[in-house]
Amino acid sequence: KKNDKRIEAVLIAGYSEAERAKGEKGVAKGRVIADSQNFARDLINEPSNKLTPSILAQKAEAMAKAAGLSVEILDEKKIADLKMGALLSVAQGSTEPPRMIVITYNPPSAKPGAPVIGLIGKAVTFDTGGISIKPSEGMEKMKYDMAGGATMIGVMRALATLKPAVKVICVVPATENMPGGRAQKPGDIQTAMSGKTIEVLNTDAEGRLILADGVHYAKQLGATHLIDAATLTGAIVVALAGVNVGVFGSDRAFTDKLLSSAKAAGEKMWPMPVDEEYRDFIKGTVADIQNISSGKGGGATIGAMFIKEFTGDSPWIHLDIAGTAWNDDAKPWLAKGPTGVGLRTLVHLIMSY
Repeated sequence: KKNDKRIEAVLIAGYSEAERAKGEKGVAKGRVIADSQNFARDLINEPSNKLTPSILAQKAEAMAKAAGLSVEILDEKKIADLKMGALLSVAQGSTEPPRMIVITYNPPSAKPGAPVIGLIGKAVTFDTGGISIKPSEGMEKMKYDMAGGATMIGVMRALATLKPAVKVICVVPATENMPGGRAQKPGDIQTAMSGKTIEVLNTDAEGRLILADGVHYAKQLGATHLIDAATLTGAIVVALAGVNVGVFGSDRAFTDKLLSSAKAAGEKMWPMPVDEEYRDFIKGTVADIQNISSGKGGGATIGAMFIKEFTGDSPWIHLDIAGTAWNDDAKPWLAKGPTGVGLRTLVHLIMSY
């Protein structure tokens, strides 16, 4: 469809000749970030038959190599060798094999002792809910359940050009969640890469399972500060609608730094609680933990607390983007569909080190 409102040129006025170079540099930086956000949005927009875990891995690998980033794609055999049981448990119901995407930005300018940022993105390329199957209405939108992974891949694309002085490790577990004959069932007990056992009470709470292995692997690779992004819970939509990203953090200074970056980047985010009392809701009876609450309410925090179990003592932030990763209605500045939310904030945060 022809877009008759296409912008042909933008004129930026008000700069003196002395400020011109600074202004041009800012415009160039903005273009890099916008292009990377659109790269992520394009990934999210793909139908799931055109963006399986393997295809997502191929696209991420091609981007990384073109950008000069280090990249490794773990196939199902390597995933099994590393005992990533939580990821494999979600993947086993699908004929599409899982992938673990690892992209590393390691600048020579990184200072000794500086933090190593770990970005972990949920990439469920299609989520039926598994045996705990979702209602059919609106299920076609579940191609967007890889938005967290797409955002993190997009962040890495931007960093390759902007070149911050900090090492960043991006880990994206990618899988489908299908109700096939080999699918995991409610009541199954799975063992995550960390060795922690999980009772799966609901197979539609799968994002936290794959993030468990993703977060643990990022720590193994050397990440000291962890940030995950995921379309994790419907509960965050109940709490914040499609306006704010839910932010859950274990370290006040790290979380405040991210919230400051969100404000600077123009992305609305709101801090949510992770009080230790919420852990009681996921205490297991026949395993170390269970993947949903044994009680009622607090669903977004319960999901975050599950992921927190695998972060150890590392400063950690969880971004629940379930309500903000997709626009149901077009806005004057953004079309209907995927938003790429979180990318600008994360780029700003990393560039601030």
